[in-house]
Amino acid sequence: MSRGGARPIHTFGRYLKDRFGTRVRKIPVGLSGFTCPNIDGTVAKGGCTFCLNESFSPNLAKSAERFYLNLQSEENPLLGKQLRELDEQVRSTAAHFRERYRVDRYLVYFQAFTNTYAPFKTLRALYEKALSYPGVVGLSIGTRSDSVTPETLEYLTELSKTHEIWIEYGIQSIYDETLKRINRGHDALNVERAIKEAKAKGLNVCGHLIFGLPGETKEMMLDSARAAYEWGIDSVKYHPLYVVKNTLLANEYRRGEFTPIEFDDYVEVLAEALRLKPDHVSVQRLTAGIDDDTLLAPRWCGWSKNRMIAQMRPKLLEKGFLI
Repeated sequence: MSRGGARPIHTFGRYLKDRFGTRVRKIPVGLSGFTCPNIDGTVAKGGCTFCLNESFSPNLAKSAERFYLNLQSEENPLLGKQLRELDEQVRSTAAHFRERYRVDRYLVYFQAFTNTYAPFKTLRALYEKALSYPGVVGLSIGTRSDSVTPETLEYLTELSKTHEIWIEYGIQSIYDETLKRINRGHDALNVERAIKEAKAKGLNVCGHLIFGLPGETKEMMLDSARAAYEWGIDSVKYHPLYVVKNTLLANEYRRGEFTPIEFDDYVEVLAEALRLKPDHVSVQRLTAGIDDDTLLAPRWCGWSKNRMIAQMRPKLLEKGFLI
């Protein structure tokens, strides 16, 4: 229902409720051993400039390489540990959701690092275990556009015939100069192809966009949103770029080479991105932050989620959006 001409934002929660006739919550999991080809040297080293990298943690790249070699072995020695971690995280979070929210339907969200960057045998064991829990209706898998093999994509396509399957790709920006500056390790065409290939298979795709990347103007940020919609994403997560300690971006910030996006500017871009968004594309996240002392800037990204939304609500209402 609209208020004063404002239209409600089509949220992912609403999509899931319409799809399943009841509330569905994501259970986020993070498992030992998963890493990123942009960290272990397969694509690049150091990771994205806003991520922790080996120039500050010399053991990170070696650890990432060691984990991936274990995953690549014929009998993955980490699999037993990963399955135990998965079991503990899914069971404990599902129990919390049942008790606090009276929710008994879930998507298991493979969140940390690149969750298709492992041998198919390992991925199949983890995904099938996740789908075996009571109330789990599907998976959401966070990954990179350069890290999904044809075999994995075909397998996810088969799973999608009986389960709700989502792939979450980090788009971030469509400008190659930006992707190069943040050491992303791939170009925009790589993301476009991955999204279109997943959509051709009938899979659900969520795209992540970052507003406030180094050197980007408001129009560049909106160009990325426009392209993501045109590529066919089904859902979107919007993020502001924030600076944390022990990153290459922190060095740029201290040298005055990077100015973080201000709150009002972020909301301005967000509102325009929402205006451009097709109605069927659901919104999974409007903003993000971090609540510990590693945050350097902008300070508003240290606000609680409730405070962020409370501050956004009147500004977005002025732009015609109800949250």
